[in-house]
Amino acid sequence: MLEPDSEKRDRKDLADTLKQLRKAAGLSGERLAARAAMSQSKISRIESGKVLPSVADVERIMTALDVPPDAQSDILAATRAANVEYVSVRSSARTGIWRRQAEIKALCESSKTVRHFLPIIPSGLIQTPEYARNVLTPAIKGDTARDIDRAVRARMDTQEVLNDESRSFHFLLTEQAVRLKQAPMPVMVKQLQHMTEVSQRPNVDLAILPNSASLTEPPLNIFVAYDERLVTVEMFSGTVALRDYRDILYHLNVFKYFRERALAGEHARGFLSSVADEFMRARD
Repeated sequence: MLEPDSEKRDRKDLADTLKQLRKAAGLSGERLAARAAMSQSKISRIESGKVLPSVADVERIMTALDVPPDAQSDILAATRAANVEYVSVRSSARTGIWRRQAEIKALCESSKTVRHFLPIIPSGLIQTPEYARNVLTPAIKGDTARDIDRAVRARMDTQEVLNDESRSFHFLLTEQAVRLKQAPMPVMVKQLQHMTEVSQRPNVDLAILPNSASLTEPPLNIFVAYDERLVTVEMFSGTVALRDYRDILYHLNVFKYFRERALAGEHARGFLSSVADEFMRARD
């Protein structure tokens, strides 16, 4: 995957290529903007590298410039590469994982609809402080208790976005994500009770995909879709950000497929309650 320095070079190369194509066509930025039905300021920001163009943006620009099909193929491939970002776990650890929480909060605040697909762990937006401490501690093993406290506080601060009822949040968890014991039993019980409470918010849809669901596709990895403009995919080694509209549409369809087979509303809350009861009996 691409590391940050490579990503910056790819974006600069793409900006330079689009600028050269415009000049070769003998068009001013204003004329290209008119042909592509885009603002001149956006064309300028794209060519200067200040704005990363989407695949759709580049398709419109190349159509306006009458770029030959064979050349379009190479440039679109470069655009798709530039629209993929990779942030490694190592990079996050160096800058502080609490900074990632601030980024997540900003993304949520700039979105109307946020969809979380959670096959293995509840989202940080619906975690209790005790649960968050347990799942964050291994990620920053070797750091001080102060670092852990800061990371937990940052995660709790991010949860404030749920208070804005003009935004909708969809959390789709698998049964595995609910049952996996990633903390002591009392913490797990409290976590399940907290998710039940959060699910009753008017702007929250919390659904659970049970093990009994009939599936033709496996729920592979965590991803979050921010409206229809960005998807972040989590892996062991880091996080990939996708902005190609085809990648985004694919993940939205994946979410829809599993959501249609999931328990929701009172059925989901009943399931959480039953698992919490199991955990309480196991603790006795």
